[in-house]
Amino acid sequence: MVKRTTIVDVARQAGTSTAVVSYVLNPGTKPVSDALRGRVLRAIAELDYRPHRHARALRRRAEWAQVGLLIPDLTLPFYGTLAASIESEARGRRQLVLTGNTGFDVAVERELARSFVDAGVDSLLVAGVSDGQTVAQICRDARTPLIWVHHNRNTSGPQVICSDHVRAGELAARHLAETHGCASIAFVGGFSDEHVQHGDRDTVRERFEGYRAVVGAEVRHVTTDLTLDAAYRAVRAELRERGAPDGMVVGTFFQTAPVLRALADAGLRVPDDVQVVGFDADARNKYGLITLTAVQQDVGEIARRSIALGHETPASGAAPARVPVRLAPAESCGCAAQAGAR
Repeated sequence: MVKRTTIVDVARQAGTSTAVVSYVLNPGTKPVSDALRGRVLRAIAELDYRPHRHARALRRRAEWAQVGLLIPDLTLPFYGTLAASIESEARGRRQLVLTGNTGFDVAVERELARSFVDAGVDSLLVAGVSDGQTVAQICRDARTPLIWVHHNRNTSGPQVICSDHVRAGELAARHLAETHGCASIAFVGGFSDEHVQHGDRDTVRERFEGYRAVVGAEVRHVTTDLTLDAAYRAVRAELRERGAPDGMVVGTFFQTAPVLRALADAGLRVPDDVQVVGFDADARNKYGLITLTAVQQDVGEIARRSIALGHETPASGAAPARVPVRLAPAESCGCAAQAGAR
């Protein structure tokens, strides 16, 4: 086995101490003369020295904390924005974010959680898909702070940072009912084991609860798996069997496009025939053929609170943090006069 070159070998070759070699390898620690620095760098090149990555990581940990972040699907606009916001907030606090993409797979989520904890992250943020019991136990065993992000994961307590999704569903339905006079309002989205194999069912369930609080007995639930094709097929079937409602609340931004396409393919115009409200429209919304009226989450505030909570001792008995949401009127509900300039 070839003997690994060490910092001692470099120091001997350069005719100096290991401390000086360390100063050269870690700029900003202590000043080193140009001549001595040159000797050290030549010795490093001649010996083909490579610093031990684990040792360097330990040194960096003294300066930068490490935050683990598990995200279900970075290709979805909301989760991509959330991850970017968390990384930006962490960087401002000299924290390094290690991101894992779980693909809405419970087994992958657990595997990555265990790997991140074993790697020694200082806290773990999870926007996930399971009931969370195994992930919570992994973090408890390692005494790693765990923060659920985006929804409550069937968990209560201060370690939850999420938007008020029930309020979001209520705002969407109430806008259609009270501002636009919609008598028949459908909700598109699923959350049961029977209907959902892929996606963020907990958030959709809470939004449905808010919708139901507004419409009461007039619930019209278009159940669907949380995929593009499933949403399109479910809406087309609903239109054939029951006709068009006055308004639609679409449970996820991801499924808004197929819902609008299903309405168009059925010969229905938005908002003239059916008025639509969704959630989490991103900056690209204003460049579509029609801008989407949406209930928006404060992603920046979610990121700020999540990073802060990872390094705080939560108060005993504190409730989950519910970040307020707001309705952003646009064209899909008929609020063209209130829509921003395109």
